Amino acid sequence: MDFTPTEEQQAARELSARIFADLSTHERLTAAGTGTDAELWKALCAAGLPGALDDIGLLGLVLLLEEQGRTTAQVPLAASCVYGVLALSRHGTAEQRARLLPSLRAGSAVATGAFPPRGTERATVHATVRAAGDGRLSGTVGWVPWLRDATHVLVPDAERVLWLVRAVDTRITAVETTAPWAAARLTLDGTPAERLGREDSGGRAYEDVLALARIAFAGLQAGVCAGSLARAVAYTSVREQFGRPLATKQAVQLRAAEAYMDTEAIRVTAYEAAWRYDEGLAYGEQALIAGWWASEAGKRVVHTGQHLHGGLGADLDHPVHRHFLWGRQLDAYLGCGAQLLEELGLLLAGPEKEAVR
Repeated sequence: MDFTPTEEQQAARELSARIFADLSTHERLTAAGTGTDAELWKALCAAGLPGALDDIGLLGLVLLLEEQGRTTAQVPLAASCVYGVLALSRHGTAEQRARLLPSLRAGSAVATGAFPPRGTERATVHATVRAAGDGRLSGTVGWVPWLRDATHVLVPDAERVLWLVRAVDTRITAVETTAPWAAARLTLDGTPAERLGREDSGGRAYEDVLALARIAFAGLQAGVCAGSLARAVAYTSVREQFGRPLATKQAVQLRAAEAYMDTEAIRVTAYEAAWRYDEGLAYGEQALIAGWWASEAGKRVVHTGQHLHGGLGADLDHPVHRHFLWGRQLDAYLGCGAQLLEELGLLLAGPEKEAVR
């Protein structure tokens, strides 16, 4: 395995880092509330980043999302790239790709996905979506990230067949989630939909897109954790107690070291899964492993980030609190640690071991 970025990936990463650093300031994020920063999204699209996946691959996208997570920039980059560009590129028909991909790559269209993790379809926040024979969907999904910005929604039905619906044909009700992801409740009532890809794709497309989403959002979590830890290190290096910086105390150093190792574990598992995808290797197990680290280690890191800020960590307006909110949202999105371990165990112990490719 070689995770060394290509020239194209490194250039895209550096460009995104500059854009996020310039436009994702604390003041702008505070002003955005729970909505998307339209100016930032426009800048990313003008730089061609959402449309660069053909050149940088999934590993390149993970690198971009890592930079987004460092600043908790409020744009639907992960959702639109995974549920739109990658899903269509991998599973859409030639006609669907020709019709929808140009606008998604340009950023003039935004996609998201109404993806409950496996095993939660009957939970109170995720009612099962049913598909009628004529390509119409009915049901409710309790919350969908970035739905208030979306033009298209990728929706799995009860049989895990993927359908594309236009957001204007649905009923969208704004909801407040832990992280400010412009989320909303999705209500479908005989909503017209088109099947993604061929009729014989079955549930494989669902499994594939879910794995891609877990890898991408694990990369986002790696950035969130890195940003939280960087803030904690900077604070403890200047905050003094009894005439000495907090960073010189062994207990603080140990907490920071543990958070660093957790962050690296999230990063390297996300890199491995993305690299395997780009190389055409099986990556189903690795997606679950990356998701587990993002969930379990992610919440540890963002809690550490707050704790090392002392009393400031309890300030809801402090920048580190935003990392805490994002980390906790990502902890449960697409399956918490226990759910992912159960899926991984079933996959490893199954009589016919399947690997998403």
